[in-house]
Amino acid sequence: MRILVVDDEKNIRFTLTDILQDEGYTVDSVDSGEKCLSRLKKQKYELVILDVRLPGMDGIQVFQKINELEIDTDVLVISGHSGIEIAVQAVKLGAYDFIEKPLSMSKILTAARNISQKQSFQFTANQNLSDKLKKYAMIGNSPQINHIRDIINKAAPTDTKVLIRGESGTGKELVAWAIHNQSNRRDKPFIAFNSAALPSELVESELFGYDKGAFTGAERRKIGKLELAHGGTLFLDEIGDMSIITQAKVLRVIQEGTFERVGGESTISIDVRVLAATHKDLEAMISGGTFRQDLFYRLSVLPIHIPALRERTGDVVFLAEHFLQYYSREMKSDVKVLTSKAKECLESYDFPGNVRELKNLMERLCILVSKKEISDKDCMPHLRGSTTGENTCEFMSLENFSDAKREFETQFLSDKLKKSQWNISATADKLGMRQPNLSRKIKELRISRTN
Repeated sequence: MRILVVDDEKNIRFTLTDILQDEGYTVDSVDSGEKCLSRLKKQKYELVILDVRLPGMDGIQVFQKINELEIDTDVLVISGHSGIEIAVQAVKLGAYDFIEKPLSMSKILTAARNISQKQSFQFTANQNLSDKLKKYAMIGNSPQINHIRDIINKAAPTDTKVLIRGESGTGKELVAWAIHNQSNRRDKPFIAFNSAALPSELVESELFGYDKGAFTGAERRKIGKLELAHGGTLFLDEIGDMSIITQAKVLRVIQEGTFERVGGESTISIDVRVLAATHKDLEAMISGGTFRQDLFYRLSVLPIHIPALRERTGDVVFLAEHFLQYYSREMKSDVKVLTSKAKECLESYDFPGNVRELKNLMERLCILVSKKEISDKDCMPHLRGSTTGENTCEFMSLENFSDAKREFETQFLSDKLKKSQWNISATADKLGMRQPNLSRKIKELRISRTN
């Protein structure tokens, strides 16, 4: 921590500098308020130890100027003859503390340590928030994703239950985090719980917690996700994978705001906003008796459908370039760029794994491609259904429709025949074609085992 001592008494400046330097702090000192402000404009100081009685500008005037200039620093005010009024004024201006002369060096050191610890905690908290904001940022400019943002803006200020639906990899947790981060609960915990990621026998103990002795090995009380989310938001990811028994207990939490830990007897009251997500067809599960209808209606007060990446107009290349920049920075390398054919190739691919698949692909290409430009040929081996050594997106660059159609049919059928080890009958069945028609196409397109 860097400290600036401001006092017109040379002995006090020297004494404070020596003692604080012995504690490992970096210390500078000046003898006037004007010099103090000049230093603060050029150098970042985490703490200013400021005397009230100074030649020229007094300490209070200096403090007021620090606030006007919005200089980010803690101020510890010291004085020998100022009285209670000045102390009150200093505290109102935002002083960390007010210490009277003759100075107690133990009080000075205690204040310095406390300020250092406070700033360290704030940095860690801000860093964690910054990391979360980067992790959960919603990227995209398509009309579809802008529509989702509009819904989030309306839903966030309320405590309405939201059911987020969409294919795997579309970013359902990003939407949940955005709702939380724009809500009145944003300074409270955001706790995500995915029952699909746990064995069924552990789901309840993780969600509700357990008391000591609840089962063999429960040697101490464990606080569950629900209690950790108190005051904030609980995100129930993949709610469709939750057992009927656990669903009933979650329903009670939503209805009554109470629950019991596993093996516990006391009822615990909880204040959480519940957001849920699933990629499953819950209506079909209700018909099949594997999902509770009453829980469905409780959760889906406001349903949000996240479109698949293939449905997001123009977002594929936008996201790809964003991820390339991100991973290039992470790997401390030059930012890689996509060629025009690579962009066409990516845009023509369906991305069944959605944004998650695209993100992983860009990370992989940042690692594997040594040159600055990433071509369509670099992309193709990593896309599902691509033909080894061939560019299945090449037809997209052709201007003539007949040529593009022929190129597509050739590549498509070659790929299917290779996958079936050239079993023409089996390939025809899978494609819904009659075998004679497929055989005729193979001859017409001059497809061979070497294609």
